[in-house]
Amino acid sequence: MSFAPVPIAFELDGVPVSVEASPVARLSTVLRDDLGRTGTKVGCDAGDCGACTVLVDGAPVCACLTPAVQAGNRRITTVEGLAGDTLSALQDAFLRHGAAQCGICTPGFLMAATALLERDPAPSETEVEDALGGVLCRCTGYRKIVAAVMDARLPDRHHDRPMPEAGRAVGAALPRLDGRPKVTGEERFGADVRPADALAVAVIRSPHWHAAFAFGDLAGYVAAHPGLVAVFTAADIPGENRFGVIPAYADQPALAEGVARFRGEAVALVAGERAAIEALDLRDFPVVWTELPHVLDVASALAGEPVHAGRPGNVLVAGRVERGDAEAALAASHAVVAGTIETAYVEHAYIEPEAGFAAMDGDTLVITACTQSPFMDRDDTAKVLGLEPERVRIVPTATGGGFGSKLDLSVQPLIGLVALKTVRPAALTYSRAESMMSTTKRHPGSMRASIGADADGRITGMVFEGDFNTGAYASWGPTVAVRVPVHASGPYFTPHYRAIGRAIHTNGPISGAFRGFGVPQAAVMQETLYDELAVKLGIDRLAFRLTNALRDGQTTVAGQRMDSGVGIVDCLQALKPAWDRALGEAARLNAQEGRTRRGIGVASCWYGCGNTGIPNPSTIRLGITRAGELVLHQGAVDIGQGSNTVITQICADALGVPLGSIRVEGADTALTPDAGKTSGSRQTYITGKAAEKSGRALRETILRAANVSDAATLSLQAGVIVVAEGEAQRRIDLSALPENGFGYVLMAQESYDPPTVPLDANGQGKPYAVYGYGAQIVELDVDTALGTVRLARITAAHDVGRAINPLLAEGQIEGGIAQGIGMALMEDYVPGRTENLHDYLIPTIGDVPPIDTILVEVPDLEGPLGAKGLGEHVLIPTAPAILNAIRDATGVLVTRLPATPSRVLEAIGGRG
Repeated sequence: MSFAPVPIAFELDGVPVSVEASPVARLSTVLRDDLGRTGTKVGCDAGDCGACTVLVDGAPVCACLTPAVQAGNRRITTVEGLAGDTLSALQDAFLRHGAAQCGICTPGFLMAATALLERDPAPSETEVEDALGGVLCRCTGYRKIVAAVMDARLPDRHHDRPMPEAGRAVGAALPRLDGRPKVTGEERFGADVRPADALAVAVIRSPHWHAAFAFGDLAGYVAAHPGLVAVFTAADIPGENRFGVIPAYADQPALAEGVARFRGEAVALVAGERAAIEALDLRDFPVVWTELPHVLDVASALAGEPVHAGRPGNVLVAGRVERGDAEAALAASHAVVAGTIETAYVEHAYIEPEAGFAAMDGDTLVITACTQSPFMDRDDTAKVLGLEPERVRIVPTATGGGFGSKLDLSVQPLIGLVALKTVRPAALTYSRAESMMSTTKRHPGSMRASIGADADGRITGMVFEGDFNTGAYASWGPTVAVRVPVHASGPYFTPHYRAIGRAIHTNGPISGAFRGFGVPQAAVMQETLYDELAVKLGIDRLAFRLTNALRDGQTTVAGQRMDSGVGIVDCLQALKPAWDRALGEAARLNAQEGRTRRGIGVASCWYGCGNTGIPNPSTIRLGITRAGELVLHQGAVDIGQGSNTVITQICADALGVPLGSIRVEGADTALTPDAGKTSGSRQTYITGKAAEKSGRALRETILRAANVSDAATLSLQAGVIVVAEGEAQRRIDLSALPENGFGYVLMAQESYDPPTVPLDANGQGKPYAVYGYGAQIVELDVDTALGTVRLARITAAHDVGRAINPLLAEGQIEGGIAQGIGMALMEDYVPGRTENLHDYLIPTIGDVPPIDTILVEVPDLEGPLGAKGLGEHVLIPTAPAILNAIRDATGVLVTRLPATPSRVLEAIGGRG
């Protein structure tokens, strides 16, 4: 039912406004669509995420739940109203503390915190957590948000921050260079850039796990609904209706052809004017479904009918790493432990659902959308739509979290098809339910392993097998199957080893990339067995890990000799003081009577940066204009991890110029070279190396032109480069130089591809050029009567090679730990049931304990200025350390994640 618009007048950010809107319109819709306040973000439309928080007469409310008519004659404040000519103290504190990463939730936190500080300028930490508890973040881990709010109450902390001078950018704990728009509401995400005349697109999705379908009278459906323009099906796709992140396994249709293989699969598009689409009841769409048999679990898939044609036994792919004779080593071991672990589907739960728009620019299709992989999007979308890649341009918006799922195509081919066919802009924003039902998840794992050691506590051998539910289509299943066996030993010397990883098709949600590509699941298996083996041998659990940790000169399970840069020993040693303190405190607490028991857990990780044994290049362009502007074409999409900042820091020091002299041209397939996808902890390491090479190459060109040594200094002025060496100065007149095809008079473009060796049939080779390392201690309390777990503290030591930006590195560690907490204790995506942020639980601000971060720097010869990757690694040790701490407290191991209170109680009850 539609309602006639009514006038609504209110004060918005100090200015009187008046609009006409439906009496049932949401305040968020009126603010965003009618008044242009896109700083108010919408993540769920259900009041679950809090991203849309605004102030009504000074009180925080969810704008998505507030009828716009309730704003009448009220005072509304949005994030755009917080700053005048300068940032508010709170906004400044968010920048200084690194409290904004991707930025999609930042406006909600700022508004909730503003309301708190206005009524209480000096809140306690508990009061901050209570006031901000209704806003969710998936990136930061919350700790820096709390610190920023606590710090904002101190008026003398607001100050300007000078940019580092030449040679001093790397190592500086700088706020992110792209941070200001995140705290002012100016940042534009996928749903913020819709053209006013764009057609809206609705997606018809399968309501069944496996079903055949047939369409009815589509032309009649369009004719019967004024405002609709067209319906598109697979028959309208002009190219090859298959895409995939790994070309050899490209098997997913943009629109299903006659059979849907999972619930939520797209089968048709309805395009029309926005009002018509919003009023549409998709239950009336003319499609007839015939349900087919389906399987959702791996055991049934292995025993049942094919889910995916051409995949015998429903096995997508199997990876294998074998070295020595693992069975013989186990048989000869002094002690052997064995176990099984099952992990759940985990939803990415980024606060920004997938969104974007497409439009024709001459004969070029331009798609503006959130993404982690612009060039992959371009190539796959071009293939689906039958276009040359050069006729597709991908312009990434700010991406409100990704963590792997936004590597896969979502809206791009759908809006591209509509724009191509109608020659009108077309926009699509997934609802939260659409996002959660149709996009990729972390692979559920079913794992078995045995590990042996000699009487001195040295590992003798290990056997590992893991089956991973990859869902209806391949996505990153092959990568998980190959990467897991390489990593399943953990960062330990294991002389005899056999590991097999299999990706299995089911009719469940597609499983894809998620911060670690299966390694977090495998680490739970391996690290819990390490604890059990240490206890069985009577050895301190941290000491046991130190005994077996990889060292320079040793060989990995994949046969790779680690000549230098192995930092796991340094990480474990850095934890020793916290370990001794935590054990002592636990002993004192547990000596008291009561049902609450303190447990201490530890776990380690390693993670290879980039692709596994295959090419993985990045390219960076750096140019100087006639006017003296220095431009860095940085195509690595920053999804919150900070690549726009750290890559610029690396480039500045390599070139030898102040950081503030560089202007960054962000990812755009028409403007930036291919820096590769943002995944696998590759951007700081690989793209950073390309930026270092480009900076050094351009510096060499300038020094050669000036005929000076590398000791010279450079400074850019209007139209001139001044090169100084000692007392001598030389001036290069840029206006006298010819421009190249990119508009630069001086330019360097360099690529870097890590030196790797493909794996052979036994998984032997050099899968990665650089690994990152880390270890974490978890202190927690278990209520043995209720099964509840309260985290008390986490100490994390991570080897980053060299900390390019310590502030952003700490933020990555805290954010990864928060996701690890969710994986361990609460996150369990149940297909068909948990398709909103109310039923699917992720950690809130009160669930993340204090985190002590120790940045370990063991430089690597391959990394840029010694740096290694970090983003994926930090999640890996958290869940196994939590499980080990629960076992330390209760004497039992929870073998099915997440370790919910009921499962903890079940394990305690089954102890005897």
